Amino acid sequence: MKITKTLDAKGLACPMPIVKTKKAMDTINSGEVLEVVATDKGALSDIPAWAKSGGHTILEQKTEDDLLYFYIQKA
Repeated sequence: MKITKTLDAKGLACPMPIVKTKKAMDTINSGEVLEVVATDKGALSDIPAWAKSGGHTILEQKTEDDLLYFYIQKA
């Protein structure tokens, strides 16, 4: 997977990971991949729901050492 941009959303509480994800998505082109790294457990449901509502695709989602990783392909 080729990551176009990485967003560091560690330490941010809801709704900031979503707000920053949306802003970051606005800076990449359709088909490109945004990696989001977050610590807020709310992101586990918020980011996939936001991606689906925008027509974006979650390519992968994983948790490592309390860090949440999301790989979102822009619609």
